[in-house]
Amino acid sequence: MLDRYLLRYFLAVVDQGNFSRAASHCNVSQPTLSVGIAKLERTLGIQLFVRSNQRVELTAGGTRFLTHARRIEREFHLATQMMSVTEALPSLRLGILSSIPGDIIATSIARTRPERQHRFELLFGTERELTGHLAKGRIDIALTLVGRGGERFLEQAICTEGYALAMATDHPLAANAEIGASRLANEVMIVRRHCEALSDTSRFFTERGVRPHFALRSTNDERVLQMVGAGLGITVMPQCYRADGVARPRLTGFDLTRTLGWAATQDTELMLREPLPLMTEIGKQLADRGQERMNFRNMSTEQL
Repeated sequence: MLDRYLLRYFLAVVDQGNFSRAASHCNVSQPTLSVGIAKLERTLGIQLFVRSNQRVELTAGGTRFLTHARRIEREFHLATQMMSVTEALPSLRLGILSSIPGDIIATSIARTRPERQHRFELLFGTERELTGHLAKGRIDIALTLVGRGGERFLEQAICTEGYALAMATDHPLAANAEIGASRLANEVMIVRRHCEALSDTSRFFTERGVRPHFALRSTNDERVLQMVGAGLGITVMPQCYRADGVARPRLTGFDLTRTLGWAATQDTELMLREPLPLMTEIGKQLADRGQERMNFRNMSTEQL
């Protein structure tokens, strides 16, 4: 029989990344935690971790056991909640791709108030980070890039969008509905370092002989929009971004698109079939933003 404290030790090592932080997280000494992990490995008859001076990594057997350990821990918490005198709120751990506008998420939260229905946790990250969190059970569902050929998770697409320039509305080129790369040869640019399209964007400009000066490199899109609006430089962003003082003309020939949607595991598949109000509202916000882009495009075409 497996003692629960051994599962807690195991999950702490996985989540904290090494034995020292895991011991601190569990409020035990490192030797105590190491003895517990060794006992768990003897009980299971497998080695769970590959240890080094810098970090620990799961073995193949440890990876298989992690799925069961997460499920056991979730079931234990559920049983505790069900037996509690006071009803506890169910948890909702939501991962959001960092390159999705924060105002869309904030508006959706304000309209649905998930913290009143769940013990709500929100985590922003790159596509790779969210994939890792989802695989390890650290989040329940992720709003991320989908339709990229992977079969690791269950997916449900929401919308597909392209990328466009972002420049100050008082920029001499801002009135154009579409701008060619050659007209940007002498412009100052801003780099969005976390963007999933960064390598494609860099290659696009390089192939056309455009090698601009970069005034800012940032992973904060709100700050990028502020600096674009202030006239510091030009950047390329997904079309769903908008801000006062920022124009979004198309970049001629840059036809890259991305599909946003929900990614879930087998354990959280129900959330795809019966989406929570927050998920529905986020989808509506993204769809509304897409309609705004279409209206702007039609207006620009009529002006031409």
